Amino acid sequence: MHSEASEDEADTPDSLLSADLNKDRFQTAIRRLRTQFDIYAGTCPVPLPAPGLIVTPEIRTQCERYLQIADITAVFNHLYSAALTYPPILSSTPFHSAMSWADAFAALPTQFQFSTNPACLLEALLEDRALLTAFLFASFLPGRFYGGIGRYLGQRQFIREWLKSRQGRMLRCLDAACGTGEDTYGLALLLSKEGFSPEEILVEGWTLEPLEVWAATRRRFPNDRRRETGLREATAALYQRGYGSRISFRCVDLTEIPPGEADGGGQFDLILCNGLLGGPIIHQKEQLGQAVVSLAQLLAPGGILLAADNFHGGWKQKCPQAELRALFEENGMNVVETGEGFGGLKPDQ
Repeated sequence: MHSEASEDEADTPDSLLSADLNKDRFQTAIRRLRTQFDIYAGTCPVPLPAPGLIVTPEIRTQCERYLQIADITAVFNHLYSAALTYPPILSSTPFHSAMSWADAFAALPTQFQFSTNPACLLEALLEDRALLTAFLFASFLPGRFYGGIGRYLGQRQFIREWLKSRQGRMLRCLDAACGTGEDTYGLALLLSKEGFSPEEILVEGWTLEPLEVWAATRRRFPNDRRRETGLREATAALYQRGYGSRISFRCVDLTEIPPGEADGGGQFDLILCNGLLGGPIIHQKEQLGQAVVSLAQLLAPGGILLAADNFHGGWKQKCPQAELRALFEENGMNVVETGEGFGGLKPDQ
């Protein structure tokens, strides 16, 4: 998938949401879930799942006995597929790895915890498009995925020092795992503070999730207005000073770079790829190798690729850093220490 968005476009995600969601296709599932929930609620001792409840093994077992998460997940996966105009990445949703409905319910933002009965949630989403939109953004842009601007302070200091050798030159930058764009904007803010004018920079953010592109481009979060306000306030100076037109976002799969993007000549002087390589998303040997090959090809001679992973705190890292460093070297980059994570410097040709 490869698409671009503009802040001048309509300020709603209608192009990503199905215009005609057939509610009738969910009526059988709603009745089944309602029957299962009634049996569960009438059989199990209290407490039932509730906002703020700590899910114990006993609660989880009782819930799973009468109201199996596999059935609920299948119904909501059907909703995701029907509600979106593109194939959704279901691994992001609160249902994907939940051990029970109680766990999935606990993971929902409070605005969706108005009923313990999953049938009631499903009915409400089918009737209220605004609620459904917020639910989709909450499902595919969960807060646990993001850390705001300036997550990698050690790396940022390294970039400051590296930029001293780039003053007065056009600088093309890529945030290759941009998510909802906070660190992409953070990089643009850093460049502006280090004296680069809008005309001297181009900053791109790439991600696989179309809803992230929409949110990043518009700095909007239909599911979280506080986060939206925070990002807009933090980046207001960029738009006031003309940097906004130099920042763009699009959907790109790093393992399948579109023809012409990675031709070996390199486009970007600085590439950030934080929280992605070797983690839960890209860690299988072939997939990881292809991503590093693509990133190396996208890097201009003399450019640097930076990779850090504070996001997972190490506990979800599935590929040892030594193997990642070796992959960088195999693809013609010299590994350098960057104060946080590491980097790959592509020699000048």
